[in-house]
Amino acid sequence: MASALETLCGQAYGARQYHMLGVYLQRSWIVLTICSIFLVPLFIFTAPLLKALGQEDKIAKVAGEISLLLIPILFAFIISFTCQIFLQAQSENMVIAYVAVFSVVVHLCLSWLLTVKYKFGILGAMASTILAYWIPNFGQLVFVMCGGCRNTWKGFSSLAFKDLWPVIKLSLSSGAMLCLELWYNTALVLLTGNMKNAEVSIDALAICLNIDGWEIMISFGFLAAASVRVSNELGRGSSRSAKVSILMTVLTSFAIGFVLFVFFLFFRGHLAYIFTDNDEVTNAMADLSPLLATSILLNSVQPVVSGVAVGAGWQGIVAYVNIISYYLVGIPVGVVLAYLLGMQVKGMWVGMLFGTFVQTAVLIVITCKTDWDKQASLAQTHVNQWFVAEEASRKAGTGV
Repeated sequence: MASALETLCGQAYGARQYHMLGVYLQRSWIVLTICSIFLVPLFIFTAPLLKALGQEDKIAKVAGEISLLLIPILFAFIISFTCQIFLQAQSENMVIAYVAVFSVVVHLCLSWLLTVKYKFGILGAMASTILAYWIPNFGQLVFVMCGGCRNTWKGFSSLAFKDLWPVIKLSLSSGAMLCLELWYNTALVLLTGNMKNAEVSIDALAICLNIDGWEIMISFGFLAAASVRVSNELGRGSSRSAKVSILMTVLTSFAIGFVLFVFFLFFRGHLAYIFTDNDEVTNAMADLSPLLATSILLNSVQPVVSGVAVGAGWQGIVAYVNIISYYLVGIPVGVVLAYLLGMQVKGMWVGMLFGTFVQTAVLIVITCKTDWDKQASLAQTHVNQWFVAEEASRKAGTGV
């Protein structure tokens, strides 16, 4: 839901309505805090919910323990995501990088100390993870509020509590768009938990998803770049620059993804030994490696075109595309291959990849068919409307 700020802040910054960014940031804090409070029961009752979905008791129990420790991280995300987007919209990327590097160093040291040295296991790993998420938050807040963003942060404002509905609508569209993508991968794990030899399958799949998660961070960087550049250029009214930004980010990300695709095809199961010395798990991971490599190749493009959609404010459209591609195509195909044709976890993953391919192809077609001159005109119109509404709210609040 925080990605609504990518559209709002990006286009406002491009249109040089700098003071609006701070108000949008505070409105997003309000909306996300309320939504996070409603999500807390899901974390509390994770174990019984997973058991009701047919997961093995051992897996459900451990997941339930982890979910309780994720609650502080849930609230850390509110500040983390919104501040990152707020800063990225202004191209203030170095401060994000500095606090992230510091956080990673602390996280690695604490993880080793608590899990390897003192053998605290999951509790130690989660404690270091909680700190790793909260440390950057303090750094970003200090930078934003202590003079790092003089033009865009004017202090706390009562305007943050007014005209929340447009932010709520865009936040819900953004949340639907991205949750449908994230839940798609979660469905893969859930459905794998019902297969034969589930623990080995989930272990191998977890290794693949971890590696995929490391790689997709590169693509998420390009997602952020595409979103910021497209929203900035549309807010500025420059459709040509927006199109050049889209082309360059997609091609660069794809080139990196292709190199990694070849790399993971070549090394196959050898990378599993970074995570485990269980031969059964490494063999299962080697069997999944071609699918992992294909997933990495697709992920080098899919997040970038999603970033273009966010920058242009198409979250609602993409949410419908995701429903059709993932849940009406990908998961049904995966279930047929996995359960009816006996391909097990490989079949499920093939189906999921097919859904991702369909979604990516549809977004590429939409991007190519878009009239970007008209899109730039619409963005400027929206920003001007927001500006007029903000000025009216400000004058009403001060009695002017």
